[in-house]
Amino acid sequence: MATRDEDRAAARMERAAGPLSAQYRLVTIAVLALITIIAFEAMAISTAMPVVAADLDAVKSYGLAFSIMLTAELLGTVLSGLWSDRRGPFQVLVVGQLLFAIGCVVAGLAGSFGALLAGRAVAGLGAGLNIVALYVVAGRVYPASVRPRVFSWTSAAWVLPSLVGPPIAGWLTTTFSWRWVFLVVLVPITATFVIVLQQRTALDGALPQESPAPADLAAERRVAWLGLAIALAAGLLQVGAERLVPFSPAMLIATLVGLVGVAIVYPRLSPRGTLRMRRGLPSTMLSRLLLSATFNGAVAFVPLMLVAERGLTPTLAGAVLTVGALGWSLGSWVQGNEAFAEAKPQLVTVGGACLAAGIALLAIVAASDLHWLVLAVGSVLMGLAMGLATSSTSVLTLALSPTEEHGRASSSLNLSDVLGAVLGISLSGAVFAALHDPHGSDVDVFVLMWALLAAIASLVIASGRRTGS
Repeated sequence: MATRDEDRAAARMERAAGPLSAQYRLVTIAVLALITIIAFEAMAISTAMPVVAADLDAVKSYGLAFSIMLTAELLGTVLSGLWSDRRGPFQVLVVGQLLFAIGCVVAGLAGSFGALLAGRAVAGLGAGLNIVALYVVAGRVYPASVRPRVFSWTSAAWVLPSLVGPPIAGWLTTTFSWRWVFLVVLVPITATFVIVLQQRTALDGALPQESPAPADLAAERRVAWLGLAIALAAGLLQVGAERLVPFSPAMLIATLVGLVGVAIVYPRLSPRGTLRMRRGLPSTMLSRLLLSATFNGAVAFVPLMLVAERGLTPTLAGAVLTVGALGWSLGSWVQGNEAFAEAKPQLVTVGGACLAAGIALLAIVAASDLHWLVLAVGSVLMGLAMGLATSSTSVLTLALSPTEEHGRASSSLNLSDVLGAVLGISLSGAVFAALHDPHGSDVDVFVLMWALLAAIASLVIASGRRTGS
């Protein structure tokens, strides 16, 4: 009985020691700040990209500006998991922030679309390193009872940049230049870099004392090569898919090789049975991949449709994405509430249903004369879905894997997240590039694209039911 009382007392103390308590405060600030910076760049670029693509004469290759960054993020994701497990997350965060900053500078100063893509790739590599390392920090620094609130807060850290990012990006683009959308992140990332340097001991925690066995080193090298392979395969897939029309045998071969490469390598970097929707961790990974694919594939083209088809300014187009943050915030709050601590699989399932409904509404608005403001409802539904489901899959991943494998499990989760985004945007980009009419309307293209993504999003309902242990 005494032991049970002691356990309950310890549990109460852990709950009281929230993410902003004295022992966690600076680490929490660093984590939230980094997420906010990465989120701002993602949301802000979505708003500015119609102008960037037009300025650099690359409207047809619109999707590449998003997917090339995600492709490099794939490599960073795989390397970060290995590096974090072996050396702790501190070194990974330092290198990741430097690369992210350098990439933003290159993109902001780009004089051609090729230079812009190069900057996006470098920034993507840094983002991949950062995000996985932050998951490892969550697993090592915070007790299990605090993690749901941490992931709720990190998910909510997308809310502020989702609210202010698009309007700021629209204002910078119309008042000054789209280049400042990339360059403006240098100030906050410098401040975050200083915090990370000061928190080395807390971030690294207990590191392994024994030297890795030769077999472990060989396994890590294998995973690193697989990470490079999947990044190259995804790159071939997206470049080839967006250049299939007019028909090119070389681009068809690139697309097929990339698709086969992803199909072969991804199962080797994810838990066994992921593509078969095996119960537990494998279905958690598949759910995350499907959520990311459909959400990112849909939302990336919302500003382009509003600017090109409805004549809105970048600022107003970005406002539609902004209101989606309200749904994301609500979903994140629900997920972090203790009343839903044991209902993570159900939250993933509900999230899948909301996401499919939100994307379907985008297609309905594009196909009809409904006012463009109705798109805001779809945006809120999609945000609600992601707030509910992505945080839940993060909590499930750590709960279903041992502490010493949090880096690898987090790497697999983020790999699924990023690969899903690459596949979703590649699919949307391929449809748009193949059917784009440079002299007319693309309404039918947007309808087809979003209807297809809504159908894929509905698969999360099935996978979510199998995420429990």
